[in-house]
This record gives sequence, structure tokens and C-alpha cells, in this order.
Amino acid sequence: MADFAQRDPLLPAFWDERFARRFTPWDRRAAPQALREFVTANAPMTTVIPGCGAARELVLLREACWNATAIDFSPAAVATARQLAGPHAQHVVEADFFAWQPAQPLQLVYEQAFLCAMPPAMWPRVAARWAELLPPGALLAGYFFFDDGVKGPPFGIARSALDALLQADFVCEADNAVSDSIAVFEGKERWMVWRRRQH
Repeated sequence: MADFAQRDPLLPAFWDERFARRFTPWDRRAAPQALREFVTANAPMTTVIPGCGAARELVLLREACWNATAIDFSPAAVATARQLAGPHAQHVVEADFFAWQPAQPLQLVYEQAFLCAMPPAMWPRVAARWAELLPPGALLAGYFFFDDGVKGPPFGIARSALDALLQADFVCEADNAVSDSIAVFEGKERWMVWRRRQH
């Protein structure tokens, strides 16, 4: 790890270098169990996957007839995701999450190692963007990484800090243990569902 040239995760080149060198310890290699259960339990939703990386969840969602779009600002990540997505490759978009605009109102933002890829100083901006993109009643669902280490990515958050970040605009409806974590997240992540407040 010490010989990576790029050190700023806010730059696409940081992620390009890691994809180019196949250093992607955050990649689960498959759509995770809680997401599979969520898809089974819910009607299809218009969904975005920010910071999608290899976007393995996109195929699961598209095959279940969800109107899902995966976005990433790293050209190398997008190339990887499009290759893995096969017939769904056109739904992988190279874009900056903070500037991207959905073609129609979103019903779900799927969170998978996006918040924890961002330095803590960026977290209020991420939360504000989630609230901006999601109309009242829409959902923010996925995996949240809890840790008190200061180095990252992944940058862990305290539960109290996550509540402070989200509770003005979202209500937590589910908070569940995760049984199929990969090594980098094991014992430190929760599957959570937050609903956009009606205000």
C-alpha cells in the first residue's frame, strides 16, 4: 500500500490507481445478503448507487426490474463496472455524485461504502446531498461503517455522529447486524434503512 502515488480520496485518480492495480479490499465480489432480502421484500424502486465501484449490486437490481443507475467519478471504476454489468452496462454512469441529476425522482439511494470513502469533513455535504436528492418518504438504505480509527478510507463514523448527521432529515426504520461482511468491514457495519422526513 505504501507505494500508491495518489493519497486524496476526493480525486478520481486515487480510485483509478487502486482499480488499475486491483487493490479493492472494499469489493464484496457479490451483492450482499441484506440487499437481496430488501429487494425481495420491496416493489421496484428508482434507485441510485453513488460511488458504485464495481457496481455488483446493479445487476441484482436491474434483473429484479428496478430502475437503478450506478454512478462513479473514477473512469477506471466505471470501466470495471460496465464490464461486470454486461447487458446493463448503459446504466453505469461516469459522474460526480454532487453534480449528477436523476432523470426522474428517486425512491432510494443505496449506500455501500460511499460515506466511509469520504473524509469526515465531507460527511455533512454527503448527507445534505442525500436529503436534496430524496423526496419526502423516499429511502436511504444500505451499509454504514462504524469505527473510531482516524485513518481511511474507509473512514468509520460513531453511531451518535451518524444520528447527528441524518436525524434532521431522516428517520431510522431499520438497524440490523450484518452476517456476511468482508474483512475490512467485519464486525463494524450495520444494515440500515432511513426514510426521508415529511417536512
